[in-house]
Amino acid sequence: MAQDAEGILAWFDRDIAAPMRDFRDPDQEWRRLFSELYGTFLLVIVAAGGGMMGHAFPDTISRTAAVVAPGLMVMGIIMFMGKVSGAHLNPAVSVAFALRGDFPWRRVPGYIVVQLIGATLAALVLHWAIDVSATFGSSYVAAGYSDGRGYLMEALLTLGLVSVILGTASGAQNIGILSALGVGAYIALAGLWGSPISGASMNPARTFGPDLIGGDFGGYWVYVAGPLTGAVIAVAIAYVLRGPGGGRSGSAAAQGALFTEEQRPDQA
Repeated sequence: MAQDAEGILAWFDRDIAAPMRDFRDPDQEWRRLFSELYGTFLLVIVAAGGGMMGHAFPDTISRTAAVVAPGLMVMGIIMFMGKVSGAHLNPAVSVAFALRGDFPWRRVPGYIVVQLIGATLAALVLHWAIDVSATFGSSYVAAGYSDGRGYLMEALLTLGLVSVILGTASGAQNIGILSALGVGAYIALAGLWGSPISGASMNPARTFGPDLIGGDFGGYWVYVAGPLTGAVIAVAIAYVLRGPGGGRSGSAAAQGALFTEEQRPDQA
Protein backbone atom coordinates (compact mmCIF):
# COMPACT_ATOMS: atom_id res chain seq x y z
CA MET A 1 0.00 0.00 0.00
CA ALA A 2 2.83 2.39 0.86
CA GLN A 3 4.46 1.71 -2.49
CA ASP A 4 1.16 2.34 -4.28
CA ALA A 5 0.77 5.65 -2.47
CA GLU A 6 4.31 6.67 -3.33
CA GLY A 7 3.68 5.76 -6.96
CA ILE A 8 0.53 7.88 -7.08
CA LEU A 9 2.32 10.83 -5.49
CA ALA A 10 5.22 10.49 -7.93
CA TRP A 11 2.80 10.37 -10.86
CA PHE A 12 0.92 13.42 -9.57
CA ASP A 13 4.13 15.41 -9.17
CA ARG A 14 5.48 14.41 -12.59
CA ASP A 15 2.36 14.73 -14.72
CA ILE A 16 0.26 17.36 -12.95
CA ALA A 17 2.17 19.46 -10.41
CA ALA A 18 5.35 19.88 -12.47
CA PRO A 19 3.57 21.12 -15.61
CA MET A 20 1.56 23.55 -13.49
CA ARG A 21 4.76 24.90 -11.91
CA ASP A 22 6.28 25.26 -15.35
CA PHE A 23 3.21 27.08 -16.67
CA ARG A 24 3.29 29.59 -13.81
CA ASP A 25 7.04 30.15 -14.10
CA PRO A 26 7.61 33.82 -15.03
CA ASP A 27 10.22 32.63 -17.50
CA GLN A 28 7.30 31.21 -19.51
CA GLU A 29 6.19 34.67 -20.61
CA TRP A 30 6.42 33.37 -24.16
CA ARG A 31 3.07 31.62 -23.61
CA ARG A 32 1.39 34.98 -23.10
CA LEU A 33 3.13 36.47 -26.10
CA PHE A 34 2.25 33.57 -28.39
CA SER A 35 -1.34 33.77 -27.19
CA GLU A 36 -1.53 37.46 -28.13
CA LEU A 37 0.11 36.85 -31.49
CA TYR A 38 -2.26 34.00 -32.34
CA GLY A 39 -5.35 35.81 -31.07
CA THR A 40 -4.56 38.99 -33.02
CA PHE A 41 -3.87 36.86 -36.09
CA LEU A 42 -7.32 35.31 -35.86
CA LEU A 43 -9.00 38.66 -35.26
CA VAL A 44 -7.40 40.27 -38.33
CA ILE A 45 -8.08 37.20 -40.47
CA VAL A 46 -11.79 37.91 -39.94
CA ALA A 47 -11.71 41.72 -39.68
CA ALA A 48 -9.59 42.28 -42.79
CA GLY A 49 -10.79 39.14 -44.53
CA GLY A 50 -14.33 40.45 -44.86
CA GLY A 51 -13.29 43.44 -46.94
CA MET A 52 -10.77 41.52 -49.02
CA MET A 53 -13.15 38.64 -49.71
CA GLY A 54 -15.91 41.11 -50.52
CA HIS A 55 -13.68 42.74 -53.13
CA ALA A 56 -12.75 39.39 -54.67
CA PHE A 57 -16.39 38.24 -54.71
CA PRO A 58 -18.63 41.30 -55.09
CA ASP A 59 -22.10 41.29 -53.52
CA THR A 60 -21.36 38.25 -51.36
CA ILE A 61 -20.47 39.89 -48.01
CA SER A 62 -22.60 42.76 -46.73
CA ARG A 63 -21.28 45.55 -44.53
CA THR A 64 -23.37 44.15 -41.69
CA ALA A 65 -21.70 40.75 -41.96
CA ALA A 66 -18.25 42.31 -42.28
CA VAL A 67 -18.57 44.31 -39.04
CA VAL A 68 -20.38 41.65 -36.98
CA ALA A 69 -17.86 38.90 -37.80
CA PRO A 70 -14.95 40.48 -35.81
CA GLY A 71 -17.19 40.76 -32.75
CA LEU A 72 -18.01 37.07 -32.95
CA MET A 73 -14.35 36.20 -33.40
CA VAL A 74 -13.29 38.27 -30.39
CA MET A 75 -15.97 36.54 -28.35
CA GLY A 76 -14.50 33.16 -29.21
CA ILE A 77 -10.91 34.28 -28.64
CA ILE A 78 -11.65 35.62 -25.16
CA MET A 79 -13.33 32.35 -24.25
CA PHE A 80 -10.53 30.08 -25.39
CA MET A 81 -7.38 32.06 -24.49
CA GLY A 82 -8.38 34.85 -22.13
CA LYS A 83 -7.00 32.91 -19.17
CA VAL A 84 -3.57 32.73 -20.79
CA SER A 85 -2.82 36.32 -21.78
CA GLY A 86 -5.93 38.35 -21.00
CA ALA A 87 -6.81 38.44 -24.73
CA HIS A 88 -5.94 42.10 -25.30
CA LEU A 89 -5.49 41.75 -29.09
CA ASN A 90 -5.11 45.52 -29.25
CA PRO A 91 -2.30 47.93 -28.22
CA ALA A 92 -4.87 50.42 -26.93
CA VAL A 93 -6.28 47.78 -24.57
CA SER A 94 -2.80 46.84 -23.30
CA VAL A 95 -2.06 50.51 -22.59
CA ALA A 96 -5.45 50.96 -20.88
CA PHE A 97 -4.92 47.96 -18.60
CA ALA A 98 -1.46 49.28 -17.68
CA LEU A 99 -2.79 52.78 -16.95
CA ARG A 100 -5.51 51.20 -14.84
CA GLY A 101 -2.87 49.37 -12.77
CA ASP A 102 -4.10 45.92 -13.79
CA PHE A 103 -1.18 45.10 -16.12
CA PRO A 104 2.60 45.59 -15.60
CA TRP A 105 4.07 48.27 -17.84
CA ARG A 106 7.15 46.13 -18.55
CA ARG A 107 4.94 43.65 -20.42
CA VAL A 108 3.30 46.27 -22.65
CA PRO A 109 6.09 46.55 -25.30
CA GLY A 110 6.17 42.78 -25.83
CA TYR A 111 2.39 42.61 -26.16
CA ILE A 112 2.31 45.43 -28.71
CA VAL A 113 5.10 43.93 -30.81
CA VAL A 114 3.45 40.51 -31.08
CA GLN A 115 0.05 42.08 -31.76
CA LEU A 116 1.55 43.95 -34.70
CA ILE A 117 3.27 40.78 -35.91
CA GLY A 118 0.07 38.75 -35.64
CA ALA A 119 -1.88 41.35 -37.60
CA THR A 120 0.81 41.50 -40.29
CA LEU A 121 0.93 37.72 -40.67
CA ALA A 122 -2.85 37.63 -41.02
CA ALA A 123 -2.82 40.27 -43.75
CA LEU A 124 -0.03 38.42 -45.54
CA VAL A 125 -1.90 35.10 -45.43
CA LEU A 126 -5.07 36.79 -46.69
CA HIS A 127 -3.17 38.41 -49.55
CA TRP A 128 -1.74 35.05 -50.58
CA ALA A 129 -5.05 33.23 -50.23
CA ILE A 130 -7.43 35.76 -51.83
CA ASP A 131 -4.98 37.43 -54.21
CA VAL A 132 -6.24 40.98 -53.71
CA SER A 133 -4.50 43.94 -52.10
CA ALA A 134 -4.58 43.97 -48.30
CA THR A 135 -5.67 47.60 -48.47
CA PHE A 136 -9.20 46.34 -49.16
CA GLY A 137 -9.13 44.84 -45.66
CA SER A 138 -7.76 47.91 -43.90
CA SER A 139 -9.48 50.94 -42.38
CA TYR A 140 -9.49 54.37 -44.00
CA VAL A 141 -11.46 57.54 -43.39
CA ALA A 142 -14.40 57.84 -45.78
CA ALA A 143 -14.15 60.11 -48.80
CA GLY A 144 -15.48 63.56 -48.01
CA TYR A 145 -14.53 63.31 -44.33
CA SER A 146 -11.37 64.78 -42.82
CA ASP A 147 -8.83 62.77 -40.88
CA GLY A 148 -9.87 64.83 -37.87
CA ARG A 149 -13.42 63.49 -38.06
CA GLY A 150 -12.06 59.99 -38.47
CA TYR A 151 -9.90 60.51 -35.37
CA LEU A 152 -12.91 61.70 -33.41
CA MET A 153 -14.94 58.65 -34.48
CA GLU A 154 -12.16 56.20 -33.57
CA ALA A 155 -11.68 57.89 -30.19
CA LEU A 156 -15.42 57.76 -29.47
CA LEU A 157 -15.79 54.11 -30.50
CA THR A 158 -12.70 53.04 -28.54
CA LEU A 159 -13.92 54.94 -25.48
CA GLY A 160 -16.96 52.66 -25.41
CA LEU A 161 -14.95 49.52 -26.17
CA VAL A 162 -12.39 50.05 -23.40
CA SER A 163 -15.12 51.06 -20.95
CA VAL A 164 -16.85 47.73 -21.57
CA ILE A 165 -13.56 45.84 -21.23
CA LEU A 166 -12.53 47.54 -17.99
CA GLY A 167 -16.04 47.34 -16.56
CA THR A 168 -16.45 43.62 -17.12
CA ALA A 169 -12.98 43.02 -15.68
CA SER A 170 -13.61 44.90 -12.42
CA GLY A 171 -14.11 43.27 -9.06
CA ALA A 172 -17.46 44.94 -8.50
CA GLN A 173 -18.93 44.01 -11.86
CA ASN A 174 -16.97 40.96 -12.98
CA ILE A 175 -19.23 38.74 -15.06
CA GLY A 176 -16.71 36.00 -15.82
CA ILE A 177 -16.90 34.33 -19.19
CA LEU A 178 -19.89 36.50 -20.07
CA SER A 179 -17.43 39.38 -20.52
CA ALA A 180 -16.72 37.79 -23.89
CA LEU A 181 -20.34 38.38 -24.83
CA GLY A 182 -20.23 42.01 -23.72
CA VAL A 183 -17.03 42.84 -25.59
CA GLY A 184 -17.97 40.91 -28.72
CA ALA A 185 -21.42 42.49 -28.83
CA TYR A 186 -19.98 45.98 -28.43
CA ILE A 187 -17.53 45.49 -31.30
CA ALA A 188 -20.38 44.38 -33.58
CA LEU A 189 -22.61 47.27 -32.47
CA ALA A 190 -19.85 49.85 -32.91
CA GLY A 191 -19.15 48.56 -36.40
CA LEU A 192 -22.81 48.69 -37.39
CA TRP A 193 -23.12 52.42 -36.81
CA GLY A 194 -19.53 53.72 -36.84
CA SER A 195 -17.86 51.88 -39.70
CA PRO A 196 -19.07 54.11 -42.60
CA ILE A 197 -16.87 57.00 -41.45
CA SER A 198 -13.71 55.35 -40.09
CA GLY A 199 -14.12 51.61 -40.53
CA ALA A 200 -14.56 51.15 -36.75
CA SER A 201 -11.07 49.74 -36.31
CA MET A 202 -10.58 50.77 -32.65
CA ASN A 203 -7.27 48.91 -32.87
CA PRO A 204 -3.86 50.17 -34.12
CA ALA A 205 -2.68 46.60 -34.79
CA ARG A 206 -5.78 45.63 -36.78
CA THR A 207 -5.10 48.52 -39.19
CA PHE A 208 -1.29 48.22 -39.16
CA GLY A 209 -1.12 44.71 -40.65
CA PRO A 210 -3.20 45.36 -43.79
CA ASP A 211 -1.57 48.79 -44.25
CA LEU A 212 1.91 47.27 -44.12
CA ILE A 213 1.17 44.42 -46.52
CA GLY A 214 -0.87 46.72 -48.78
CA GLY A 215 1.81 49.41 -48.71
CA ASP A 216 -0.57 52.25 -47.84
CA PHE A 217 -0.30 54.04 -44.49
CA GLY A 218 -2.46 56.97 -45.57
CA GLY A 219 -4.10 58.45 -42.47
CA TYR A 220 -2.71 55.71 -40.23
CA TRP A 221 -2.18 58.24 -37.44
CA VAL A 222 -5.96 58.31 -37.05
CA TYR A 223 -5.93 54.63 -36.05
CA VAL A 224 -3.19 55.14 -33.48
CA ALA A 225 -4.14 58.46 -31.92
CA GLY A 226 -7.89 57.84 -31.96
CA PRO A 227 -7.90 54.51 -30.09
CA LEU A 228 -5.24 55.67 -27.61
CA THR A 229 -7.20 58.84 -26.84
CA GLY A 230 -10.39 56.85 -26.29
CA ALA A 231 -8.54 54.35 -24.10
CA VAL A 232 -7.05 57.05 -21.85
CA ILE A 233 -10.45 58.71 -21.36
CA ALA A 234 -12.02 55.31 -20.59
CA VAL A 235 -9.41 54.70 -17.88
CA ALA A 236 -10.22 58.08 -16.32
CA ILE A 237 -13.94 57.26 -16.36
CA ALA A 238 -13.26 53.85 -14.81
CA TYR A 239 -11.46 55.61 -11.95
CA VAL A 240 -14.44 57.91 -11.41
CA LEU A 241 -16.84 54.96 -11.42
CA ARG A 242 -14.86 52.41 -9.43
CA GLY A 243 -11.76 54.02 -7.98
CA PRO A 244 -8.23 52.68 -8.55
CA GLY A 245 -7.57 49.37 -10.28
CA GLY A 246 -4.96 46.73 -9.57
CA GLY A 247 -7.24 44.40 -7.61
CA ARG A 248 -7.56 40.64 -7.92
CA SER A 249 -10.30 40.48 -10.54
CA GLY A 250 -9.01 43.25 -12.78
CA SER A 251 -5.43 41.95 -12.68
CA ALA A 252 -6.50 38.39 -13.43
CA ALA A 253 -8.64 39.55 -16.34
CA ALA A 254 -5.83 41.71 -17.75
CA GLN A 255 -2.96 39.27 -17.25
CA GLY A 256 -4.55 35.84 -17.43
CA ALA A 257 -3.77 33.09 -14.94
CA LEU A 258 -0.04 32.89 -15.72
CA PHE A 259 1.97 34.50 -12.89
CA THR A 260 -0.60 37.22 -12.21
CA GLU A 261 0.75 40.27 -10.38
CA GLU A 262 -1.55 42.46 -8.29
CA GLN A 263 -0.86 46.02 -7.20
CA ARG A 264 -3.64 45.86 -4.61
CA PRO A 265 -4.11 42.20 -3.61
CA ASP A 266 -6.53 43.19 -0.83
CA GLN A 267 -8.89 44.73 -3.38
CA ALA A 268 -11.47 42.71 -5.30
